[in-house]
Parts: sequence; C-alpha cells; structure tokens
Amino acid sequence: MRLFIEIPTWLGDAVMTTPAIENLLKTYPKAEVTLFGSYVSTEALKKHPQVTEVIVDESKNAKCRICWIYKKAKSLGEFDKSFTFRRRLYPRLLQFFLNSKEKYIYKRYTNKSKHQVLRYNDFINHSLNKDYDAKELKLYFSPKIYDKPTLGINPGATYGSAKRWYPDRFALVASALHKKYNIIIFGGPNELQIAKEIEENLLKEGVLNFQNLAGKTTVLELIEFISGLDLFITNDSGPMHIASAYKVPTIALFGPTRWDETSPWKNPNAKIVKKDLDCMPCMKRSCPLKTHKCMKSITVEDILKEI
Repeated sequence: MRLFIEIPTWLGDAVMTTPAIENLLKTYPKAEVTLFGSYVSTEALKKHPQVTEVIVDESKNAKCRICWIYKKAKSLGEFDKSFTFRRRLYPRLLQFFLNSKEKYIYKRYTNKSKHQVLRYNDFINHSLNKDYDAKELKLYFSPKIYDKPTLGINPGATYGSAKRWYPDRFALVASALHKKYNIIIFGGPNELQIAKEIEENLLKEGVLNFQNLAGKTTVLELIEFISGLDLFITNDSGPMHIASAYKVPTIALFGPTRWDETSPWKNPNAKIVKKDLDCMPCMKRSCPLKTHKCMKSITVEDILKEI
C-alpha cells in the first residue's frame, strides 16, 4: 500500500500531527509513505520507519506554482490513500491532481476550543472511521547526551514578535541559573539578533558557560540538542513541541496565543507561565495595542518561581 501524507508548513504544527500519523500508520503497518511538506517539517518527520520518500514543497519558488504542483503530482504515480493536514487552496489542488484512489483533506469538526493535536487526530479518525486516542508526540531521533546539566533557552517564535518574551529577561533567568546549568541559546536564521542580545547580556553578567547556536543547527541537530536538555525555557513555538515529544522539563511562556490549543501536549514536566488579561488571546503577530502587556507583565521572578 502506498500512502501520501502532506504535513503542515510550520514545525510545531507538523510535530502536533504525529499522534494522528501514528494512528494512521497503526492502521496500515506495512504501508509505504510519501511525505510532502516544507523543508523544516519534512526534516523533522522523515525518520519515521515507514517513510520511504520525502518531497519538499518548492512550489512557492516556481514561476508558475500551479504548474509545479500539477507536474509534481503527476510524477508520483498511484497512491491508495492520500491525506493532507492543510486546508488552503494549494493543498487542495495537489489533492485534486494526485492519482489517489481515496483522498482526505483536513477540516475542523467543531468551532469549540480544542487542542490542535486533537483536531488533527479527529481528522484521521473521521477519515478512517476509527476512534483512536491521541497519544504522545513522536519523533524518531536520539537525544544528545550532555556532560553536565544543560539549560536551553529559546527566545524566538517564527509566527511573530507578539509571542516573544524579551532577550534581557531570558538572559537574567539564564544568569540566575548558570551555576547549576550550562546554557544553550537556540534560534532560527531570523532570530540571530535576539540571540546576540542574550549573549551580550550574559557576558555583562560575567556568565561564560554558554553556547549561542542560533542559526547554526540543522533541524536534526535542533531536535537532538533540545531532546537531551535538563530544562528548557521557551516561547510558544515549534521547539516547545519538540521538547514535549521527549518530556523535557519545560517552562512555556504564553501571551497572544490560545494556550489550551497549542500547549505542551502530554508533557507532565511542562509548566505554562501566562497572565490572564482581557486582551488575550488576540492571535496577532504583533501587539495591536502597542503595549505587549501579555508578555511584558511576565517577570523574571515568575519564571524562577516556576523552576
């Protein structure tokens, strides 16, 4: 049996599909999977033992996006079933062009607040007429073994500035903990400046036992490094969900997003730090009130207290 699975573009969303994908492949344990999605997402999920082919969606870079999708779909041969965890136009076109006996497109079955992991799992249950529970997040990488207790801090969030706590405050927390932990600063290529500010603040505090790995890790390395941490302090982000997959002790900072929909899934070692304000959750990439009070009101003491 051949299965085609298109996963979400964002790293965190892709990781949150894994309980649903595990249930899908539990139903078809001998199926061969073609995995399709963004580079970051496919890198994170490609190690599943049933994935035999990985295709990176490069349609955005094509002169004619629809042409690229059509040609790619027609080049892949026949599938028994195809699934997309995305709802937008281009995923629908891809499904339309695919040569698949059965096609399933993700949809939400309720407007009520519900964790995104459960929404993805509902999609698979509905498609297969099953009643599977959504279990833990699952990634197929081995954690890095550190020589000493290690703290990771993740000051970025790809979605936008509204989700980000402040570099100087991350630095103060790390400084307060540096005698107990070595420190790693994580971040993507677009978060180099944030990481640099933390680095400079740590140096001002006389802290030297840190590494700044922002922009220096592959997706595979990012997963391996985070999964072996003793403590992780992070904004609501893709790396937060990586930590959840490995039950890493985590302090997760939430501001403008719906914590009950994207909180660390089935991680008993995670704590959420948030304020209950009337303007939350706004779900905006940047603060529409220009105050950023949801994150600004979270103090260093709040974080240290939870730790």
